Amino acid sequence: MKAKTAMIPMGTINWLFVCGLAFCLGGVVVLSLMPLSSDCICPLSRGQKKTSSELYKVHDEVQATIPKSEHKLAVLVPFRDRFEELLQFVPHMTKFLKRQGIVHKIFLLNQVDRYRFNRASLINVGFRFTSEVYDYIAMHDVDLLPMNDALLYKYPSDAGPHHIAAPELHPKYHYETFVGGILLVRCEHFKEVNGMSNKYWGWGLEDDEFYVRIRDAGLRVTRPENIKTGVNDTFSHIHNRYHRKRDTQKCFNQKEVTRETGLNTLNYKILKVHEMAIDGINITVLNILLECDFKETPWCDCAGNAVAASAVST
Repeated sequence: MKAKTAMIPMGTINWLFVCGLAFCLGGVVVLSLMPLSSDCICPLSRGQKKTSSELYKVHDEVQATIPKSEHKLAVLVPFRDRFEELLQFVPHMTKFLKRQGIVHKIFLLNQVDRYRFNRASLINVGFRFTSEVYDYIAMHDVDLLPMNDALLYKYPSDAGPHHIAAPELHPKYHYETFVGGILLVRCEHFKEVNGMSNKYWGWGLEDDEFYVRIRDAGLRVTRPENIKTGVNDTFSHIHNRYHRKRDTQKCFNQKEVTRETGLNTLNYKILKVHEMAIDGINITVLNILLECDFKETPWCDCAGNAVAASAVST
């Protein structure tokens, strides 16, 4: 007899049948209506509770039955002083990607120099570090968590990068050429466009320039289809703009030509590679020291913090 299933909200339910009756998967309880065969002995009586370790064991067994993707994803997370958000990001994204069977690893790109934050250069460094092993990358903001399982992190098509945080779904940015937040890119496509510009110090605009690179390379950005949620419930945007203000300062002439820079002009040092566990989930942390050419991009240090620190050290 073919099994029938019913989905009910998780709520306060803390039991889990393991003999074809019910199991917990992805925040819901899946009830199987298939009659039990005589050789099925269920170890959990109605009303009896399992320990947390037993629940996780059964959940892992269920996860093991989900087909694994043939391509490997490097989740690249540009980072500086956002530890509280990281504590939410790692377990959430790990569970989310496991439900889709995505073979992945999270790489935290931790900028440790005193220059202004450079998201694009950090992603370039992360790409160089991972591209020999992984097939595609996710350029992923640490404060944007997908909430809809229909947002698929699968290997992008031949057409070009796949923009998960589409303008019609992102809680804040809605213009047509927006490709920020979460973007999946094949490694060969990232190489083809020479990565991202290294000239964007401070917050913003590097994604807009990357869109131009994608377009000029003859690639096309694809986006999720048939998503039933909207701008208010597709993602959880966990950034606290009052606690952590973005660096939008403008100094010198920041409207310089940026297209000639990228993977081929990247200057950096990886000071240390750490393996760190959050809630038992292993991630790789790269402590990255970016280098700034003050003649090319003096706006890397509007406040003079790096210059002052250099003078003190000498």
